[in-house]
Amino acid sequence: MAVPKKKVTRSKRGMRRSTDALKQPTYIENPESGELHRPHHVDLKSGLYRGRQVLEAKEDL
Repeated sequence: MAVPKKKVTRSKRGMRRSTDALKQPTYIENPESGELHRPHHVDLKSGLYRGRQVLEAKEDL
């Protein structure tokens, strides 16, 4: 059975757990339409990815 050799301090424990916190997703603005979308994802409203049309643009409802 694994037994720790030394006590883990509150500081070290907190540093290890700090990466577990949820982070807000990043959004970037599309220069053509001004819409926000996730980086490295297709802009679903315009259908553009890296300046190329890859999907048909959605119509406004």
